[in-house]
Amino acid sequence: MDALKYLAGYPQDLQARVRALIAQDGLAPMLAKKYPHVHAIRSDGQLYEYVQALKERYLRRSVSLGKVVYDGTLQVMEHALGTHTIVSRVQGSRLKASREIRIATVFREAPAEFLKMIAVHELAHFKEAEHNKAFYQLCTHMEPDYHQLEFDLRLYLTQLELGAGT
Repeated sequence: MDALKYLAGYPQDLQARVRALIAQDGLAPMLAKKYPHVHAIRSDGQLYEYVQALKERYLRRSVSLGKVVYDGTLQVMEHALGTHTIVSRVQGSRLKASREIRIATVFREAPAEFLKMIAVHELAHFKEAEHNKAFYQLCTHMEPDYHQLEFDLRLYLTQLELGAGT
């Protein structure tokens, strides 16, 4: 198993620096110093309110948000941090669509910045389906440090996996 599977797309010199940090047992302290505060959003209701507030601030005119929940079935180690879906239901003679966001439960205990990054990512899919330039521009509009947070989240997931293996 490659300890840096979350960093596979990054340059080798950067991966080497991360490996050195891990070898010196410095990854966990570095992340704890940089992101000392775990968020207080524990319930699905609190999560819905949090994501809805982000949507109202940045995507007011987009489709309505039907549901936001922590999902224990999402396999973070399989690269699913969160999902966005459109659920269609028949109501009488009409077809109603509802947007849902599911966030892996491992992020219930994560730093606040990482939860925001995941929420921003999933909300951006409301406007842009693909991970293209417009998608990432929207993400950085909602969270200016999006790219750094995405990288640090990959470090966090690496640390979680390393910690689980010890």
